Parts: sequence; structure tokens; C-alpha cells
Amino acid sequence: QVRLEESGGGSVQSGGSLTLSCKVSPDTYNYIYMGWFRQRQVKEREGGEGVAIIDKASTPTYATSVKGRFTISLDKAKNILYLQMNSLTPEDTATYFCAADSSLTWFHTPLARPRFRGQGTQVTVSS
Repeated sequence: QVRLEESGGGSVQSGGSLTLSCKVSPDTYNYIYMGWFRQRQVKEREGGEGVAIIDKASTPTYATSVKGRFTISLDKAKNILYLQMNSLTPEDTATYFCAADSSLTWFHTPLARPRFRGQGTQVTVSS
């Protein structure tokens, strides 16, 4: 059973940093990609935005909007997926979800959802 549990969200000022964590269950490793996507409240009907993914070889891929600022990593010993977020701006304000899937449709397509996702954690960046 795939279980994803996020933590680490909060409020920060523009330019600040946050690290999100996602505890993943062992069954999550049956899927090729783990990652993060976010959903801005004002754009909820447009679906989420893929933020970062990591594949089984631990190769990361980032959305253009976060490249150079966010870092995704997986601690296999602890079964925790991280998202280190630096240089945050108000545009990064969203609910962040941990995700798992063997398809990348959800990462590239705004209206698509990953097969599995957690409950989400809120990140608020004030100017």
C-alpha cells in the first residue's frame, strides 16, 4: 500500500527557505517516479503544477519555475523524500503534495494528477 505523508510546511518571508519532508511507505518504490507538485488556491481548478521529480536512479528533474532554487532528494535509509526550497517568493505559495507514479503525465500536464499523493502541506510566502 502506497502511503505518503508530508510535513514541513509553514510561513516564511520572501527570500527565505523551507524544507518539506515526505515519509514514503515501502510500496512507493514500486513506482518509477517520486516527486512533488503544488496547487495554488486561486488556480485550484487548473490542477497542480509539477515541481520536481526523482527517478529510481535518483536523477532529478525540475520545473523551470523552481530550477536553481529547489532541490529534491531521497533518503532511502529513512524512506523520506525531501524538497529543499530556497529563495522563496510569494509565487511559491501553494499546497505542496508528495506524489508517486510510473507516468510523468502529471508532471508535464497541468490538469493531470499523480496516481498517488499525500494530504499536502501548506507553504505561505509573504512579501
